[in-house]
Amino acid sequence: MKNFFSVLKEYAILTFGTVIYVLAWTTFLIPNGIASGGGTGLCTIVYFASNETIPVSTSFFVLNAILLIIGFLVLGRAFGLKTIYVILLSTVLFDVFPRLNWVISFDEKFLEAVVGGILEAIGIGIVLLKGGSTGGTDIAAMIVNKYWPVSPGKVYLYSDIFIIASILLIPGKTVEDMIYGYIVMITFSFMVDFVLLGQKSSVQVLIFSSKYKEIADKILKDMNRGVTALKSVGWYSKADSNVLLVVVRRNQLHDVVSIIKSIDHSAFVSVSSASGVYGEGFDEMKTGPALKKKSLKPAEEKRGE
Repeated sequence: MKNFFSVLKEYAILTFGTVIYVLAWTTFLIPNGIASGGGTGLCTIVYFASNETIPVSTSFFVLNAILLIIGFLVLGRAFGLKTIYVILLSTVLFDVFPRLNWVISFDEKFLEAVVGGILEAIGIGIVLLKGGSTGGTDIAAMIVNKYWPVSPGKVYLYSDIFIIASILLIPGKTVEDMIYGYIVMITFSFMVDFVLLGQKSSVQVLIFSSKYKEIADKILKDMNRGVTALKSVGWYSKADSNVLLVVVRRNQLHDVVSIIKSIDHSAFVSVSSASGVYGEGFDEMKTGPALKKKSLKPAEEKRGE
């Protein structure tokens, strides 16, 4: 039952992120003639080029059905199952939401592009955090990020430049339309990194307490996080003791502080940001397939000798 509610919660969050993502397109971007990047941007350009005869929902489903196969092969079954759900839900919403005629227009097209880009980034960021994808360049971003330390926002940035520029091939579209697409792209790139990397940021906690044993045991048991005890000497008291060093995700800091307060309310705690944490339970050191093969080659030659 606990596992069931955990899965239900994940898919509820995926649904919420997908709704925000589709609303960004159907409420702010497409109705106002703005086409940004990504797979959805490409489908929007097809929609404009066909004189609105090919719905975004149709081209979106066809495009992502192909990309979904790549997701299965490269990123695993769990990624594929969640992406199937997001793609099917997005396809339905891209068909339903335009019929509701929820269109928000501002006096300035610039504001429409910025707000649309922010909402799109929030929606996709939520989906990616839960291991899903809306397809399109999301899959490319996750594949690249799996092997190289390149942020998802930069992958979107480089690929979307060419997709947005293709709007100039449509009769009636001008450089101005392309610029608004780039405004959405830039806004989206910065915001998606903020959503994703903000959740992955880590903190280093130093805990000074005479009850360090109880605190260390509870952190290890309740949070399944490693704790390091560092030998220390209080220079005023000249007493030997231990300082606990704990590295956790930023969103787990509240749990650590709660544990400390429940055991020793007078404990002294120092918290500092960690720009990069690599190892079990955190991020993997990414060097790229080429470097990995190169580092393995001398070992293979040695074994051959």
